Amino acid sequence: MAENRSRREAALGVAEHGNAALLVTVTAEHALLDRRRVDLTRDLPTHPYHHEGSWAVGRYLDSAWARPISLVGAVALVGRVHEAADRGARERLEELAAALPVPIASIALRRCPELPPTTEERIADTRAACVADSVMYRQALAGAARARGWSVCWYDAKQVFLDAAQVVNADIHVFLAAMGRSIGPPWQAKHKLAAAAALASLSREFA
Repeated sequence: MAENRSRREAALGVAEHGNAALLVTVTAEHALLDRRRVDLTRDLPTHPYHHEGSWAVGRYLDSAWARPISLVGAVALVGRVHEAADRGARERLEELAAALPVPIASIALRRCPELPPTTEERIADTRAACVADSVMYRQALAGAARARGWSVCWYDAKQVFLDAAQVVNADIHVFLAAMGRSIGPPWQAKHKLAAAAALASLSREFA
């Protein structure tokens, strides 16, 4: 019964880029089901930690696009973008689920680095500020997925193609090239990454 149920479920792989994400959904039989690009926020700064947060503590003020902002203002902005990202993730995953003929069982997201616990600490730490925006969007998608009852798999971008190759039992680059031809352009590096992540997650979801 569990095997029959799993064969009717799909896996979603994600490759994020700023506040946008490429979503590639595959079936348990390794077939491409859906490919789409979504924006998680609109009409808000896309990198409030790295840009506005940095300006608030005096970094990158010589850049052409820098503008004055207080630390209090930067922290408040980060909070607004977090809320918008959480809302956008819920809405985009709802739209995806409604468009598919089978339910999604899992989502695969790029593993997040450890970050300081507070917004102020993330802004103050140059390394953390450089990655905190990307982590914010990944965590928004993870939270929205968990709320839908999907399992969340975290992948290593350097390892995921090898993991996917074991799932499909084939040269993964040849396999992904054929998958791209089946749907047509665009089929770029991040699409392939998202597809590989979805395929790799199948080893845990449908074994």
